[in-house]
Amino acid sequence: MPGKMKEKLASWWQYTKRIPFLTTAIVFFVGGVIFWGGFHWTLEITNTEKFCISCHEMRDNVYEEYKKTIHYNNRTGVRATCPDCHVPKVWIYKIRRKIQASNELYHKLMGTIDTPEKFKAHRMEMAERTWKVMKDTDSRECRNCHKFDHMDYEAQDKRSARKHQKGLEKGQTCLDCHKGIAHKLPEEYEED
Repeated sequence: MPGKMKEKLASWWQYTKRIPFLTTAIVFFVGGVIFWGGFHWTLEITNTEKFCISCHEMRDNVYEEYKKTIHYNNRTGVRATCPDCHVPKVWIYKIRRKIQASNELYHKLMGTIDTPEKFKAHRMEMAERTWKVMKDTDSRECRNCHKFDHMDYEAQDKRSARKHQKGLEKGQTCLDCHKGIAHKLPEEYEED
């Protein structure tokens, strides 16, 4: 069989020598498929909770806090993972976020937050940066699961229902009321 395959490949190669455009097009097409597949595979691998907590800075700090929240463990079994909240679903925004994450790699190499003390010292700055992004996007990632127009106000307790309806009327975003829902608030944080 390998001999026949070799003959067919040689025959095909002789044929394509006469048509260089075809050879070039096939090479570019196959190369593009391989590149796109590799790029997409890498994008998906880096978009998992396992990847997010592969560095101890996240695993030992914010991940431990998150495991004690309703987003990790709840009565319905629906779970929001790190990328659900921190990586957009829409491709162009996802790519932008991945490019921004390269800054996190730089700080990983520099050891900016590699100890609990350093993490704590930078926590407010990191939280404010995340809150700004979430505020600027109208809590886009929160709204993948939580939408005002899909809320059953009758099923909520009276206080929550009233606040959610008021938030909808005022055009508020989730972060206006729910900072610290999945991670502890920094010690320096002061309520507005």
